[in-house]
Amino acid sequence: MIAIIDYGMGNLHSVSKAVERLGYEAVVTSDEQEIMAADGAILPGVGAFGDAMENLRSTGMDAVTKRYAASGKPLLGICLGMQLLFEQSEEHGVNEGLALLPGAVIRFQGDYKIPHMGWNKLRFEQESPLFTGLEEGHVYFVHSFHAKPGRAGDLLATTDYYQPVTAIVGHDNVYGMQFHPEKSGELGTQLLRNFLALTGTR
Repeated sequence: MIAIIDYGMGNLHSVSKAVERLGYEAVVTSDEQEIMAADGAILPGVGAFGDAMENLRSTGMDAVTKRYAASGKPLLGICLGMQLLFEQSEEHGVNEGLALLPGAVIRFQGDYKIPHMGWNKLRFEQESPLFTGLEEGHVYFVHSFHAKPGRAGDLLATTDYYQPVTAIVGHDNVYGMQFHPEKSGELGTQLLRNFLALTGTR
């Protein structure tokens, strides 16, 4: 079973349906026991970093997410959910994150369109089980802030938007995708499938 962590913000329905289409049981939940019993967990997110962290703290899902990561079972953050994995963000002032990965989330700076929105090609920076059997291709982004990992080995894939932009991160059992895999066509579906395969269940 795959737990979609519900803390009041996120594209819960589309993520859960994408998981189910790949043949896995998905449950949208804020129940600690249900989350901790899951074979894999997904932290979605849409909106502002500070609001998301406030919701995580008020629901207790911040501590639950950290405990789940410490369990060694696969955890995936999607879009804002990926950004929440880091230590802090400068969105609307400095806000502390879950600190599951070292690094910070910063605003795009430059004379170009913000948010970064649309289909951009991934570049795989190193080997990862997420990339098994896959070739680089395009996925769908919508974001105004981007992550700067504090550990080079955590940067699994980038894209280009007037600069190299973090697209996929991972360390041990904790992964993040800045884009929406459930809205990114065949490559997004395959990336999500490879993450779910890490749970060892169907």
